[in-house]
Amino acid sequence: MDTAPERSLSANYMDGRSAQSHPVQLRLQQGLLHIDGEGIAMRIPLAEVQWPERTRHGKRVAHLAQGGLVQSDDATAWDAWVGASGQRDSLVVKMQQSWRSALASAVLLVGLLAAAYAWGLPLLTEALVAATPSSVDNSLGESTLAAIDSSLMQPSQLSASEQQRIQAAWQQVAGALSTAQVPVWRLVFRKSRIGPNAFALPGGTIVLTDELVRLVDGDTDVLCAVLAHELGHVKHRDGLRMLVQVGVVGSISSIVLGDFSSVLAAVPALLGQAHYSRQAEHQADVFAVQVLKTAHISPATMVTLFAKLEQERAKRGAQDKGSESMLGIAFASHPSDAERVAFFRQAAQ
Repeated sequence: MDTAPERSLSANYMDGRSAQSHPVQLRLQQGLLHIDGEGIAMRIPLAEVQWPERTRHGKRVAHLAQGGLVQSDDATAWDAWVGASGQRDSLVVKMQQSWRSALASAVLLVGLLAAAYAWGLPLLTEALVAATPSSVDNSLGESTLAAIDSSLMQPSQLSASEQQRIQAAWQQVAGALSTAQVPVWRLVFRKSRIGPNAFALPGGTIVLTDELVRLVDGDTDVLCAVLAHELGHVKHRDGLRMLVQVGVVGSISSIVLGDFSSVLAAVPALLGQAHYSRQAEHQADVFAVQVLKTAHISPATMVTLFAKLEQERAKRGAQDKGSESMLGIAFASHPSDAERVAFFRQAAQ
């Protein structure tokens, strides 16, 4: 750095031991910061001075390694003195002073965050799920079912014989697969406050609502197709995967916002909604097709479900326009019906 002994700057010096300030003159010469005032004559190597970053407003304060500081209220005079003495802004400071650089940095940051969410988060989630023992799934499933029963569900009103009929049909379909292909599952029936629905909880519990049974007129082929899809979620541990992903995002949010309790409180609702990614839903559909074909049931059977749901949407739309959530949270969150109908029709060919 070049020096200019003829340039000096009026400033204030504080020794760091008291609040009293002393008027001084600052000079930069031969690699030293000269601080001169009444009873003050200091020579400090520039490497021991922490220089302030230049900003548009505010005081300029330089901290000294041995304690104390020098301060100037005239930011313009300080910047001119530093510039004339050969001190140069760092690249970061230059970028901060440029709106184009600031805008480019903001765009780059948004891009990096989007890439981390789209690719980094799934990879991290996959690794955490793989390292999590299955006992965690079971514990989560039990506690979530209890929470859902207290808020979203009521005891099933289906007759015991009807429940047994559906259980037997599903047992036969699931039994067509080899033991290695079928995860542990348990089918339970509930009367729902959220409409026709079916969803899988971590640990293998699959909830089937009375409203869905009635929607398809108790057609066991259609119900088994739905259950095969949910069994796909169990096999791929999608419930745990979703919670891990939400937990990672929630942890980051708690660092930024300082509140993680809202994420924990939302766990039962999240599992009840079964709001999985499009990839997870497609993988569950692929597994459902495998199950149905093995059990000699046409994958086109699932199309019946979408037709019934569309009829229910039309009915609900006439009664309460725009209230589509009454159709069941799980199905409302899946990929578009048209896309899935096309997939199951093609699989049936």
